[in-house]
Amino acid sequence: MAFTERQEMHMSALRVRLSAIFLAACLLFTGHALTAPDRAAAADPGYLMTHFIGEGATGQQIYFSHSSDGLNWTDLGGGGMALRSTVGTRGVRDPALVRSPDGSRYWIIATDLCIGCGQTWSQAINDGSRSLVVWESADLVTWSQPWLLNVAGAIPDGRNAWAPEAIWNPATNDYVLYWATNKPLDGATKHRVYYARTSDFRSITTPQVYIERPGTQEIIDTQIVEMPAGVGGFRYVRASGDGQITIEGSDSILGTWTNLGNLSGIGLTGSQVEGPMWMKFRDRGEWTLYLDQYASGRGYLPVLTPDPSATGTYRLPASGSYSMGGTKKRHGSILNLTAAEEARVHARWAGTPVNRLQSYNFQDRYVRHADFDVRIDQNISGPDARFRLRPGLAGSGTVSFESVNFPGYFLRHANHDFRLAHNDGTTRFAADATFRQVAGLADSGWSSFRSYNFPDRYIRHYAYELRLDPVTTATARGDATFRVTS
Repeated sequence: MAFTERQEMHMSALRVRLSAIFLAACLLFTGHALTAPDRAAAADPGYLMTHFIGEGATGQQIYFSHSSDGLNWTDLGGGGMALRSTVGTRGVRDPALVRSPDGSRYWIIATDLCIGCGQTWSQAINDGSRSLVVWESADLVTWSQPWLLNVAGAIPDGRNAWAPEAIWNPATNDYVLYWATNKPLDGATKHRVYYARTSDFRSITTPQVYIERPGTQEIIDTQIVEMPAGVGGFRYVRASGDGQITIEGSDSILGTWTNLGNLSGIGLTGSQVEGPMWMKFRDRGEWTLYLDQYASGRGYLPVLTPDPSATGTYRLPASGSYSMGGTKKRHGSILNLTAAEEARVHARWAGTPVNRLQSYNFQDRYVRHADFDVRIDQNISGPDARFRLRPGLAGSGTVSFESVNFPGYFLRHANHDFRLAHNDGTTRFAADATFRQVAGLADSGWSSFRSYNFPDRYIRHYAYELRLDPVTTATARGDATFRVTS
């Protein structure tokens, strides 16, 4: 009997311990179940690609795309251009996106080239622009107006400046800016890669030859990636289009480079692909080298590798493992975003619909810009009459009108007249370009737009020109009433 009691006591204690273990397991499981969504919500930020999409005056501009995983891309801004060049040839190709080491500045540098809009390939090769087009930003959102940086003018018999790139060089505490210039050899085209140093992309040191292949062999496209410690045998790896896709390594950007091979082993040569563009996956020890399939007109193809310096490790992607989005992605660059950068980029380039503004009392006329002046004209449906109604630059519950074909330019009043003007990022500009959308003064089913900083005035047309005026008559109410339409 005493033995049985002792058994029961042991069994009771065992049950208590098992219950405690079971309860702890339940709590542990519950804790995992509750925290898993938090981890998913706090996923790593993605990647921003800067690129152009094709030929013509609109295809050769700046476009942005985003990817969460580095392989599947979405066109930002509904596939519309992000920036438009208004200098030089008024077209750009081969953009590179550069972030300063402290993350306080960004630059886009691009080839000043617009094939098919006033310039042929022969002209671009033999008498092209010697300058690059440059934009600057403090936040990846508001960009400066572009400027021209003459990089090839000091190269004797230099005929153009193509495919620029830049990388921060800690050895000299500035940027190495490099690009290709045709300096003919015995009367034949011979592109070499030149470099200069810069700290601000407004002035440069005297250009020097950076990469030259033997004989008549040309080289145009080159991009460098910095390697983390412990991967491969070099601090820097570069990929170049020089008849092959040649891979080289070095421990110094301006030092000696070692040829590591090419990608002919996986069937890729310089006659098929160009525009090498590096990207490091943030969630694993792997890189992709994007290559523009220019010969077949198919845009970018990702090639994967765990070690960019080992050409035998490169492999083609599995079928269906990547998607480049709705537009063709051509020669550009990729930035691994921070969470703050990603939030700003998504807010700025959300897929806001494209609209027109139809006049109430002249219903065959629409608001449009022409040479940056703003008026209403008959039967206008082209890009000059298309705007994105953005959240107001100056305050919540308001709107601002951004041009579709001049991104970063907004309808702005000055001295009560309207212009299409570049957003300079000032509070004055934001106020002048912001309006409250209210019920139409002539018809509540339409809309009127009251000035943010002159609340007694509205957008109205007068003699077909857009103005900011008080509205006190029936005619003025009709002039100040519009329909937001597609």
